[in-house]
Order: sequence, then structure tokens, then C-alpha cells
Amino acid sequence: MEKFETPGGTVRWASSGSGPPVVLLHGTPFSSYVWRDIAPALSERHEVFVWDMLGYGRSEKRDGQDVSLGTQAEIFASLLEHWGLESPSVVAHDFGGVVSLRAHLLHGARFDRLALVDVVAIAPWGTSFFHLVRDNPRVFEQLPSHLHEAIVRTQTATASAAGLRGGVLDELVAPWLGAEGQAAYYRQIAQADQRFTDQIEPLLGSLDLPVLVGWGEADEWIPVEQGKELASRIPGAGLRLFPGAGHLVQEDAPAALTATLLEFLGQPRKVA
Repeated sequence: MEKFETPGGTVRWASSGSGPPVVLLHGTPFSSYVWRDIAPALSERHEVFVWDMLGYGRSEKRDGQDVSLGTQAEIFASLLEHWGLESPSVVAHDFGGVVSLRAHLLHGARFDRLALVDVVAIAPWGTSFFHLVRDNPRVFEQLPSHLHEAIVRTQTATASAAGLRGGVLDELVAPWLGAEGQAAYYRQIAQADQRFTDQIEPLLGSLDLPVLVGWGEADEWIPVEQGKELASRIPGAGLRLFPGAGHLVQEDAPAALTATLLEFLGQPRKVA
């Protein structure tokens, strides 16, 4: 993966394909790995960019790092400039939702269109486990490594309703293991403040671009009702539900999600 230097550390990114640009954003506790099946399919028609947010995946993790949603949005806006993308299409999952929305609504990043898949965008958000960790990060940071791994594996597995394929859970958990990974895991949860979505919620009605909201009907992390509510707040937004899919639609319904995204990305813009 390529490198992009930020004040908080090195961010890793990659691109493939050619055509109209599309940027894929992951959420927590994931990385660009979740797009490994979707990105190649999209790259047959598009130039596809993926990146690991600061403190996630292969990007740098270190003590004292600001990995808040506000900082991630600023990094995303800077990455778009670095890539020379003036108005790409954007597909966001989980935390990627608020990161992309903040970049667009607060930092002037222009998008051709935006697909929001099981995203964090409106309150309330966060599982009961997430809130427990956020309120007690120091306690969890001191857990023995084997207990930490068991917690991360168990919690991550619940993001899939269908059950994760062999080896996938190992790959999702790997960045959070070891002393560096364990500290980074609880650091990003501790800094996940609802104020970052509170600041953009009043602005959702001002979105003036094609928006698709996609949601797994069996999402245990962010209920499908949240997706329906989000779509109702965005003028002209489309809503696509994926039966039987959990929070990780990329894992539970990759073919359906890919087909939906290809159709959405290929639709011509309406001229006012």
C-alpha cells in the first residue's frame, strides 16, 4: 500500500482500475480489508481508492494519537486533494459515514454521489459493549492479551448475521492484537464522541447530490430503523435493504451489494 503522511502518523492507501473515481471508506473496528471483494468488481468500471483510517488496519498506531472522527474527516479531505480527485463518488460504511459527511458538509470536499452503507450518521449510535468500553477504556487497556483477543473476536463476529467465512475473522482481528494493537483498539473507542454526528445532523437536509442508503436488515449494531430514518432526512435519497445481512453487508451479501453499487454509480446525474 502507498503512504500518506499526516500530522498524526502515516496513513496507508491503494488504488486500482480506471474510469470515474470511487473512494471506499471503512468503519470500526475494521479496515480497507472489508472492501477486498467489492473493490475489484468496481475497478472494472472505475478507478477505486481504499485507505485505512489513521490508527486502523495497516496505518500507523501510536500512543497519544488523535484518531477521532473529526480528525479522520480532515485526513479524508486532505487525501482527496493528494489524489487530485475533485468530485469522486464515495461509498462509506459504519464510521466512514460520518467521516465522509463531515468532509463534505464541513470541509468542502465535493462528491459526485454518496452511498451510505450501515453508517454511523445520526444519534443514538454504539452498541452496549461499545459504550461500556468508551466509559472504561483504561480498564480494558490493561486486560491480559488473551482476554482482549477473545473480546475482540467475539464482538467482531456479531457484525455478521450469516457468519464470517473461514479466515475472515482472523484478518479483521489481527490489527488489534499485540500491545500496539490492543492500545489502538481502545483508543479509537474512547475517542468516538457523539458530538461528531451531532454537528452534522442538522445539515443532512442540505445535501444536494445523489445519495443511496443501504442497510442490512439483520444489523445488530445499528438497527435498520436507523437506516430508514437517515434516508428520510436526506432529500431524494434512495433506500436499499439487504435481507438476512448484518452490519457487515460486504461479508453477508457481497454480490447484492456490488450489484447495487454498480447500478448506483452508473446512473446519470439529473440536470436541474
